[in-house]
Amino acid sequence: MRSTAHLSGHPIHPMLVGFPFAYLLGSTCIDVWARATNRPSWFRTARHLNTLGLGAALLAAIPGAIDYVFTIPPRSSAQKRATDHMFANISALICFAAARAGHANNDRPAWWRIASGLCGSGLMTAAGWMGGTLVFRNQIAVDHRYAGAGRWRARTIAPARAAVKPIDVGADDQLDADQMMLLHVGARRIVLARHGERYVAFDDRCTHKGGPLSDGSLSCGTVQCPWHGSQFDTNTGAVTHGPAGSAVQTYAVGRRDGRVWLELPHD
Repeated sequence: MRSTAHLSGHPIHPMLVGFPFAYLLGSTCIDVWARATNRPSWFRTARHLNTLGLGAALLAAIPGAIDYVFTIPPRSSAQKRATDHMFANISALICFAAARAGHANNDRPAWWRIASGLCGSGLMTAAGWMGGTLVFRNQIAVDHRYAGAGRWRARTIAPARAAVKPIDVGADDQLDADQMMLLHVGARRIVLARHGERYVAFDDRCTHKGGPLSDGSLSCGTVQCPWHGSQFDTNTGAVTHGPAGSAVQTYAVGRRDGRVWLELPHD
């Protein structure tokens, strides 16, 4: 899914995470080396690197938090992984902050302060592993477009409009055949798609692991989840190919006066 915090389509969080990783890991490595070789003059360098790393980590956390809230599909395996990624990074920063405090009044830190830096390095490495899985397995911040998909589109329906049934979701020429867009209607995430001359709508959440169907591919009335390849009939929501075991919910869509109207069940 395309990152919410991006510059010209390039996600910002992955651009920044290399800096705190290099600074903080470098600080720990220099601490260990300086202590083992009895070179106290290098402890000051380690302290400066630690300070730079903590600042860079806080800066990188801002776009990461934006993507966590607005990009990660809710109630999905990616959300759980992203939460673990976040808490591992927070724990790592606490360890590095403790190591930084160990340098405050003494150029030769105690071993437990160095141990804190080593623990932080381990946690940061684990968080990096999970971040890589989010990108390469869950395709978070990967804006992939299949042939004919058009530009990524998402629209939020204002609460006042969402309370009126049916809901006007735009002009009837906004999508070409086999194109999709994501609608945020209250707490619902609904995919609006065009199959030939017909419009269809269905839940954005794959019933297998919660993958975003709006980020998948659409062809011949079948949508495929980008995470594990589950396929669903866009007219009925039925599973046409696993590993998903249950259908997705579909919604009635009509066309009138050059507009597309979405029918939602009454809450």
